Amino acid sequence: MIKITKIETPLGEMVAGATREGICLLEFADRNDLNEIYDEISKIHSAPVRAGINWQIWKLKKQLREYFNGKRRDFTLNLIASGTDFQKSVWEGLRKIPYGETISYQDQAAGIRNTGAARAVAQANASNRIAIIIPCHRVIGADGSLVGYGGGLARKKWLLDHERKYSGKAVELDLF
Repeated sequence: MIKITKIETPLGEMVAGATREGICLLEFADRNDLNEIYDEISKIHSAPVRAGINWQIWKLKKQLREYFNGKRRDFTLNLIASGTDFQKSVWEGLRKIPYGETISYQDQAAGIRNTGAARAVAQANASNRIAIIIPCHRVIGADGSLVGYGGGLARKKWLLDHERKYSGKAVELDLF
């Protein structure tokens, strides 16, 4: 069974989902396609989605609170990120981007040794269902612009500014 619960954050309400084995979902609750995402994870895990909480979600809530309070840079959670081998390699690359730093989609493609795959990398980032923990918000356009974030560019900017503030690299980013 996949337990689903809502979590209040400084960026608004988020929805977390977890099996006994780990976190499989962390998305902003105001997404228009949230029911489709529930259906998707239910199919992937061959398990029903039900309201509730488990140990994995308790751990996530604690670590998210620490992150938003500027006391956590890295998450130590069991993640179940289901996707193709390519998507998984992209998401693993995302987890290697240091807290408070950004890279471009081209840099990310080069990081997985596939320099011509910037668009495919961007698509894989968009398929990430574990926001913040798998930090796709740390990927920006080659020109330094904020582009492509499922939670919206204002949230992406907030997350990057937040991380820079607590990493000692406090540089305000322009939204557009």
